[in-house]
Amino acid sequence: MIELKSANEIVLIKAAGEIVRYVLQQLEGTIKPGIRTIELDRVAEEKIRLKGGRPAFKGYKGFPGNICTSINEEVIHGIPGERLLKAGDIISIDVGVEFQGYFADSAATFAVGKISDRAQRLMDVTKKALYIGIEKSGCENRVSDISAAIQGFVEANHYSVVREFVGHGIGRKMHEDPAVPNFGRPHTGHRLRPGMVIAIEPMVNEGNFEIELLPDNWTAVTKDRSLSAHFEHTVYITEKGPEILT
Repeated sequence: MIELKSANEIVLIKAAGEIVRYVLQQLEGTIKPGIRTIELDRVAEEKIRLKGGRPAFKGYKGFPGNICTSINEEVIHGIPGERLLKAGDIISIDVGVEFQGYFADSAATFAVGKISDRAQRLMDVTKKALYIGIEKSGCENRVSDISAAIQGFVEANHYSVVREFVGHGIGRKMHEDPAVPNFGRPHTGHRLRPGMVIAIEPMVNEGNFEIELLPDNWTAVTKDRSLSAHFEHTVYITEKGPEILT
């Protein structure tokens, strides 16, 4: 069931979103060759709690980290640990925050030092795909209009969108209805209505869309081990158009 949020609830989701944005900004300044992903995790937890929030991912269905840190061919749900970042890597960081009972979620992919042109292009296309999806999230459209716009743009650039993981509703819970895929036919599915809050999150692979899980049962990687990038915003649907909350 899709739950529409009240004005008071939007205030709290927006507050959670401001913490998420702040944490991603702090992490961007921390990322450099030689740093361990567990250090990024510690910085994130410190900053989230400093702002009065709670790391939403910690313990969620057993996830051990405060954030997700996914490097190169890792698509999503990478577990922070002792791995050292090296120049030329790209790292996707996903941050979720709970604030006074309400949630927000955002992700971005960052360069570690100097990266290749092909890695930069993948990041640029994925980020652009997110904003193309957001542009399609007006209340006159349907969820599938977001999906089709993202897929069309990504595939026109000769990349592929991940099928197994999708965006989602968010607010009182970390994951709510509706699902927001990054692929599909336009003009089908749930109509977007004022008061909806959704997380739009294209996950884009340089090669094939197929993925597989590593033995930790969390980290999803590209099956062909090509690079992957991930960008996400929490978006509020209003009568005047979409409002980014993260």
